[in-house]
Amino acid sequence: MAADLAYDALADPVRREILSVLAERDELSAGELSSYIRRVGRTAVSSHLRVLRTAGLIAERRTGRFRYYSVDPTGPVQDVIRELQELFQGSLDAAKVAVENGATAVAVDRERPGRRAM
Repeated sequence: MAADLAYDALADPVRREILSVLAERDELSAGELSSYIRRVGRTAVSSHLRVLRTAGLIAERRTGRFRYYSVDPTGPVQDVIRELQELFQGSLDAAKVAVENGATAVAVDRERPGRRAM
């Protein structure tokens, strides 16, 4: 369930940009973060931060009246990363098998007598 919320949150390009900035900068206040996100205004950044926090992708730390945000490496992001790694690894494995089988088929075709080159 948590991974589903994370995927929903990651579906938006602004939220992915926010995560990218937080990953580069470690921790920022909402105001600081807004200066890096130019597509939307400060209020929209705050709304996106709420979605990311609810999904468990970012952590919030309060100091006085300020809130600081950072990527939460212990949240559902671990599940998302693991699932994506498995997906990509499976695709890479399938591509490797296809290339190896294709190379074998080409080698067999070349060895057939009477085959004309194109």
